[in-house]
Amino acid sequence: MLEVGGGASALVDGLLDRGYTDVTVVDLSEGALAKVRERLGPRASGVSFRQGDVRALELGRPVDVWHDRAVFHFLTTEEDRASYHETLARTLRPGGHVVLATFALDGPEKCSGLPVQRYSPETLGQTLGDGYHLVRSLDHAHVTPAQKEQRFTYAAFRREA
Repeated sequence: MLEVGGGASALVDGLLDRGYTDVTVVDLSEGALAKVRERLGPRASGVSFRQGDVRALELGRPVDVWHDRAVFHFLTTEEDRASYHETLARTLRPGGHVVLATFALDGPEKCSGLPVQRYSPETLGQTLGDGYHLVRSLDHAHVTPAQKEQRFTYAAFRREA
């Protein structure tokens, strides 16, 4: 399992609680990764932490599940999306699943002052291209700490064998 843009998310905690043993968390922020290591304590030794840009990630082995916690919507150029897609194709095992969380079509146009690309499950599928089959999607209204609602699209795709 690869968590892209994991930040200080508690997803890794839940995965470990459920017995997952092969978990890698990637994030641009070493500070966010350090918070997760500290929070996990001794359990952090069972997780691989990688600081860096997913567009240039060389994991060295395939994964069964790629989970993107709101990174993809920050890739606003074709070049950035192509680099991401190349990493995904290199890293996700055929038959594996990619789960993307992005801002929905009616979501914010910016996040943390940065422009974002907004998606529906269909436009995510078009962006991923042939070889990825939509398994499930859902819309979600996230309420920020400032009590503002942000609309998200979650979509799970299976990579064709």
